[in-house]
Amino acid sequence: MSSTSSSVTTDASSHPEGSTRLQADGALVLMTAFWGVTFVVVKGALSHGDPYSFLALRFSIGALALTAIARREMLVPQTLRRGLLLGVFLFLGFVLQTVGLVSTTPSRSAFITGLYVVLVPVLGLALFRRRPRISSCVGVVLAAVGLRYLTGAQVGEGQGLSWGDWLTLGCAVAYAFHILLTERYAPKSGVVALVAVQLWVVAGLSALCLPFAGARVEWTPSFIGAAAFCGLFASAMAICVQTWAQARTTAVRVALICSMEPVFAGVYSVALGYETLGVREWVGGGLIVVGVLVAELGGHFFGRLRPERA
Repeated sequence: MSSTSSSVTTDASSHPEGSTRLQADGALVLMTAFWGVTFVVVKGALSHGDPYSFLALRFSIGALALTAIARREMLVPQTLRRGLLLGVFLFLGFVLQTVGLVSTTPSRSAFITGLYVVLVPVLGLALFRRRPRISSCVGVVLAAVGLRYLTGAQVGEGQGLSWGDWLTLGCAVAYAFHILLTERYAPKSGVVALVAVQLWVVAGLSALCLPFAGARVEWTPSFIGAAAFCGLFASAMAICVQTWAQARTTAVRVALICSMEPVFAGVYSVALGYETLGVREWVGGGLIVVGVLVAELGGHFFGRLRPERA
């Protein structure tokens, strides 16, 4: 993809408008809703095994499935280079969040991880000179405030950031880079091969961590089933959908839509009877949804105003 200034001056200048973008955004919403389910699945699986063993098995299953489809396309040098880079950032996101949870709270982890929604437009402007639309910036702010309320995180209060908080912030940076680079490298075709390389990278790096972290696995049907479910659907299929969509929409919109993941997770958790949500959680979830709608509908509104003013 070219990095000339003329191709990155606005949030939408290098992407097609209209129905194609709406289809991509719709696919991302469905993918995010699906990812929300995996919170419950992974939580149950980790009671039978350590995170690295689960990640190695999960991503190996997904990688094998995609390799059977992509085959020789994976051996294209450009695909290998890009898949390796994207896979490293994807792995860093997973491992930094997991290790960070040891010395921080789940709510703080969820909030700090969700800060990638803010980091994506900031890093996009700094690295690629991609200026987001005003509506996208407003949506980002609303989503960030919504994440704060939804998770109930108290990052201030004078005690500063713990070591786990800093690791989780590194996770947010890794996810932001993965979204930005996926937008930059996402092909119109050959998506399966690119994702397959990424999954092999995550699986391999997870396996390399096992001697240092200590493997602990109970090979129960629930553990294997959860790894297969997450590997085939939440990893292989979902990341393919994300990569396909990012060739047709922008990184900022992807970050905003993906910020709805904890909203869907909360809804599923309530529906299954694991927890109840109070006013704060509903307000936070509502702000995230409003932020996505502002970015989506505001973009179309300003897009219509430009021709009228011209």
